[in-house]
Amino acid sequence: MLVYGRNVAKEILQNGKKVEKIILQNGFDDNLIISLIEKNNLPFIYKSKKEIDHLVDGLHQGIILTIPDYKYYKVEDIINEKIIVILDHLEDPHNVGAIIRTCEAGGINAIIIPKDRQVGINATVMKTSVGTLENVHIVSVTNLVNTINELKANGFWIIGTTLAEKSIDYRNINYDGKIVLVVGNEGKGISKIVEKNCDFLAKIPMYGKTNSLNASVATGIMIYEIIRNRK
Repeated sequence: MLVYGRNVAKEILQNGKKVEKIILQNGFDDNLIISLIEKNNLPFIYKSKKEIDHLVDGLHQGIILTIPDYKYYKVEDIINEKIIVILDHLEDPHNVGAIIRTCEAGGINAIIIPKDRQVGINATVMKTSVGTLENVHIVSVTNLVNTINELKANGFWIIGTTLAEKSIDYRNINYDGKIVLVVGNEGKGISKIVEKNCDFLAKIPMYGKTNSLNASVATGIMIYEIIRNRK
């Protein structure tokens, strides 16, 4: 997998993760990154900006690393967590990366995603998460409903975010116990079958003309409400 950007590179190099290849832009002058490359005795090559621009779509900041594909965790690896976030078929890698960053900042170490129709861990997600991906366990599952039922059997309460009429103000929910927060697709929200398997449906009231929030913003509000009520 190709990853790029100076912050991501620093995180990977400082943590000693396996790096298969490094490409630097001619004139690259980040002394910390260069010293980390030399310290780890890693091979690298220089290319022109034009050549690097053709390799990735995003802002590479003069460095591209080839690393092994992300190794996903299993449900049993996170079953003892107190708070888990489920992403129900999110399509925007920037949202996924921002949610990972917010979860890590809030001390939430577990996120579950479906294998199909969902952004996986790619270069954009890694760059947007700004290195925090290293501290969060991402689990990829075949069936979200089966996973939700497994979590219920292990004592979790499932809270879905939606603007449906039957949902209640997110501030009026009891967040004690083991919690799973379900965040829906940017356009469609959580799927109907997932919604049916939630114990509670929470909504964030809208006071302006906008009828919904960005998925990562809504997740941040919900996460910190859950944390606030557990202290």
